[in-house]
Amino acid sequence: MRLPTMAIALSMVNLASAACSGAPEGTAGDGGSQNGTGTGAGTGAGTGTGTGGDYDDSFGAGDVPGPGGDSGATGASSGGSTAAGQACATETSQAGFQQVYLAFAFDVSASMGSNDVAWRDRSLKWDPISAATKQFFEDPGSTGLRASMTLFPGPARMCNGDTYLTPDVAMTPLPSPAFGEAMDSVVPPIARSWRIGTPTAFVIEGTTAFIEEQRRQNSGEYAIVLVTDGYPEQCTGPANSVEAVVERVAAARASGISTFVIGVENPPVEGAPASLENLRDIAAAGNTGEAFIIDTGNAAQTSAAFKEAINEIRGAAVSCTIPIPPPPDGRSFDKQKVDVKYTSAVSSTPTTLVYDQACAAAGTWRYDDPANPTAIVLCDDTCAVVQSEVEVSLGVDFTCEDVLEIPL
Repeated sequence: MRLPTMAIALSMVNLASAACSGAPEGTAGDGGSQNGTGTGAGTGAGTGTGTGGDYDDSFGAGDVPGPGGDSGATGASSGGSTAAGQACATETSQAGFQQVYLAFAFDVSASMGSNDVAWRDRSLKWDPISAATKQFFEDPGSTGLRASMTLFPGPARMCNGDTYLTPDVAMTPLPSPAFGEAMDSVVPPIARSWRIGTPTAFVIEGTTAFIEEQRRQNSGEYAIVLVTDGYPEQCTGPANSVEAVVERVAAARASGISTFVIGVENPPVEGAPASLENLRDIAAAGNTGEAFIIDTGNAAQTSAAFKEAINEIRGAAVSCTIPIPPPPDGRSFDKQKVDVKYTSAVSSTPTTLVYDQACAAAGTWRYDDPANPTAIVLCDDTCAVVQSEVEVSLGVDFTCEDVLEIPL
């Protein structure tokens, strides 16, 4: 199964820029010789005086060196001197990437598990699918994401986009048990009480409108996750055709909303219809690669496959292209003075990544354009590591000295 191409957002990036500043309070200078009495600019918060001999010149911040001799105020700062009485240091700021929002449109029609015919066997379709879904929404590994859930068909006026403007579960920080509770509340114990119909075009229409309203209130990156087991049904005419669904998904993509698709196959029993071919067209229109197709027939395997698919979608919410912001304090960006470090959620020790514009080695990164870079791009294997987690950080240090050789 191919990972979808859409990537949304990395949770956080730490950015540091070379700056001229004093060392931390109380850091001593390197003890140069000075005649007379003086206080000095640069490395420490204290002051030091001398009377005709050598002394420990802990200069006060903002003061001017006294007359005579060398101040020698290099202190503990990194890098070389950039101005008289000052030293090059790193100044760290934080830039948070956009919040990720996943709007689930989840099929709860009778074909998902009403038990009225062999290929609607609840134990092979609904039970393993719902178990894996609940696990995702309640998994601490989903921390950092926000999600909503719209169950379709709606209980009334199912062939109307307005029915799906308000989701069954509002946009909620994960993990949360609210999604499993909503799913349990709409699935009846007997076949004749299941909802009938698959109004896919209308749920996409309503969910898109819901997202657009959310974006007016909360900026971020939004995507639809469509989970269904078949073709659009019940709503008459072309308004709920496959072509109509593709058209609505493409319109959502044009406004910056991608659509992931998870298709649930019918169990391999006699008479079971093939009903998922259209989902590939929907995923393509949503700009997320191929649809995830989940086989049924073995409950344990179905649950595992569904969990894998949804985890890949979660991973695709991590971007491997990180825009380079302006360095702090108005300093100029120097593409040769950059170090990149990756820190996972389970380790507090950063791992230094190697610059490799050709991405020929493991654990590397490159610039989007080495001649005029605007972004740092993680190479494929590094990207895969980052996409396997949600809580990650990337330290981007703008150093005082050249550390990279950029190809012409």
